[in-house]
Amino acid sequence: MSSFAAPEPIARAAPRLAGLSWLSIIRLGLVQTALGAVVVLCTATINRVMIVELALLAVVPAALVGFYHAFQMLRPGWGHGADQGRARAPWVIGGMAALGLGAVGAATATAWMETSFAAGLALAVPSFGLLGLGLGAAATNLLAMLAAHVAPERKAAAGSLVWILMIAGLAISGITIGQVLDPYSGERLIMVSLAVAAIAFTVCVLALWGVEPAAAAQAAQTEKPKQSFTEAARAVWADDAARGFTLFVFLSMLAYNTQDLILEPFGGHVFGMSPGQSTALGGALHAGALLGMILVFLAGLLRAGGGAAARLVPSTRRFVIWGCVGSGAALMILGFGGASGAPTAWPLHANVIALGFCNGVFAVAAIGAMMGLASAGDGGGEGVRMGVFGAAQSIGFALGASFGAAALDLLRASTGALAEAYATVFIFEGALFLASAALAARVLSPSPERATTLSFPSQRLSQGDA
Repeated sequence: MSSFAAPEPIARAAPRLAGLSWLSIIRLGLVQTALGAVVVLCTATINRVMIVELALLAVVPAALVGFYHAFQMLRPGWGHGADQGRARAPWVIGGMAALGLGAVGAATATAWMETSFAAGLALAVPSFGLLGLGLGAAATNLLAMLAAHVAPERKAAAGSLVWILMIAGLAISGITIGQVLDPYSGERLIMVSLAVAAIAFTVCVLALWGVEPAAAAQAAQTEKPKQSFTEAARAVWADDAARGFTLFVFLSMLAYNTQDLILEPFGGHVFGMSPGQSTALGGALHAGALLGMILVFLAGLLRAGGGAAARLVPSTRRFVIWGCVGSGAALMILGFGGASGAPTAWPLHANVIALGFCNGVFAVAAIGAMMGLASAGDGGGEGVRMGVFGAAQSIGFALGASFGAAALDLLRASTGALAEAYATVFIFEGALFLASAALAARVLSPSPERATTLSFPSQRLSQGDA
């Protein structure tokens, strides 16, 4: 038996609540869209303004974004707070309000930096901290709400749909902000941030209106004695499956984001691409990811529908493993292609689309597995579990980008071989993905005596999922 196999929870589990409808799931997905719209304003648009328009060193926005990521360590606390109150919508709305205020503060700080860098930086630091606090509270409890109230057979499809809507928010807001921000001025940046924050908050409130109360009323019937945060965190960490999955999330996110800051420079340095062409290369990666996400979503719909067709669809566990293996292979091939000595003959775009596709499959399947594990056990701890997973995800994501860029610089300085430096980073990243696949196979495997359980230890489903 795997050392990460979870103890049998079925006999002690609280009665399963009626699941949210697809309309309610879509409404919650729109909240994720709104979150993505605000985040891209701060991590992409404001980042670019600081580096290009204000000619600041890249370390300034990088440090601010790192400060924002540091606050993701508080996610378990936000999730636990909602667990104790059983109502998650106020936490999501409050988090969205904090996120919006942080975005407006960050935009104002950026505008101030044009005339007084010290004053702008003094405002930027707490603003980016508020961004981290808001995103942690809102995103953690939104996913915990889905984990708690989505029917088991719909979790994989629901996780995929919510993630697709988040990507849509990133894309739509990125394009729209880019159009209305020209010609750039500090005042225009502040007005755009106010508009984005107001629209996102309004969408959040309307989307959440009336979704949770019925489910929360049912949850009150299974109320458990309240736990302190320390007790709740220890309980999660004592669960072999949750602890192992947390490690998997960190390792896979480290692998997932290592290429984030070096893929487009790779296209320019090794393949001689122009800035526009390398930007299109990044677009190909995202397009492939979207295709992978849609595949997992459609597979989840088939599984949720039941019947003979559902048994032919790969399980969430298999999608996670295949996505990691495919991502690792695509990265290693990318590295070898760049260092082959004939890069112009290499099918770079096809390679990158394949990488994006496997990334998309892995990412949304992992979200489905995360939702299943968050609602495992005797109920009521979805928030703290999702907070632990979310903190691991954010830390791995932040470290991945920094590690990839730093490793590339170190290799370039020590060897002077540009293509080989990129290849080494990509191959190492691929190895991280393969290690993640091996860990996922161990963590998400059902124990032999529980062949009728889901591919991650949570709710009982059909044998075809194992």
